[in-house]
Amino acid sequence: MRKRNIKLKTKNILYKAIPLWLVAVLIFNSVIGVGFLEYLIMKRNFNQYLLSLSKTAKNPDELVQILKEKVLPQKGYVLAVVWGDIGKQLLDSGVIDKQKYEQQFSQDPGGKEMMQYLDRFSVNHMAINEKNSHFMVNTLWALGLVNKSKALDEGPMKEKGIDTGNMASTGGWTLGSKQAMELYSSKSLINLTLEQEELVKKIAQNVYRPCCGNSTYFPDCNHGMAALGYIELAVKQKVSEKRIYQDLLALNSFWFPQQYVNLAAYYDKQGTDWNKINAKLVLGADYSSGQGAARIQQEIQNVPGLNVSGGGCGA
Repeated sequence: MRKRNIKLKTKNILYKAIPLWLVAVLIFNSVIGVGFLEYLIMKRNFNQYLLSLSKTAKNPDELVQILKEKVLPQKGYVLAVVWGDIGKQLLDSGVIDKQKYEQQFSQDPGGKEMMQYLDRFSVNHMAINEKNSHFMVNTLWALGLVNKSKALDEGPMKEKGIDTGNMASTGGWTLGSKQAMELYSSKSLINLTLEQEELVKKIAQNVYRPCCGNSTYFPDCNHGMAALGYIELAVKQKVSEKRIYQDLLALNSFWFPQQYVNLAAYYDKQGTDWNKINAKLVLGADYSSGQGAARIQQEIQNVPGLNVSGGGCGA
């Protein structure tokens, strides 16, 4: 009799320890596999987690700052490439008109400070932060636009039916001394081998940005053209593929802060620290395309205070 009571008590303890929703999922899966019920349960638990996460901070603004510092560190991010004489080459090619650039950044402290890299050779590494992100996207945009490359000459920008000169990355460029299509793929600033060109293509095809559904290999906007320019420069300087993806994630984060702070919250729920995520995976279409970013936004819609400002697609 005593043994039977012990067994009954043990069963009661087990029943209490196992949540009813988990029992439901196990039963459901045993019949028809992973399905809609499990999705609803996972989504409910995810939203509950996000709500509890918001309570760990004193207020919504504090929560934003915790997430933001992970994605957009105040000290900025140092990229793998060095400036060299690329700034001077951009001026000499005509893709950047120095007077227009000075006017553009005269009231921009971060950009004004960066103007020094257009006049001289430098062994300093490129870096990005909240203050100079506008300068960096424009300067890398100019590089991607003017550098002669297979991506621009043979890629989607030149496919039949595409009005190449009427894209945001071409028609939107107004800071040069020549018309954009005169500058387009016109100067061999970064001479790549055939093998290096293939590596550029490989990386560019896997890197997306939240403003559209196109990969960097179809750089129809400024962010895509800027990313292409960075990939070409990084490959030329023999930066590892893994580091190139990490650098591109940092660039995208400062160019699209809202979307990547959202993504940090999404990953935090799964117990993955932002500094340990797979940059190549995150830059793919599932997370970094316009559609991917919209999906993440939908998943974390209950997080309060995620209102981080970012730039648009214009010069």
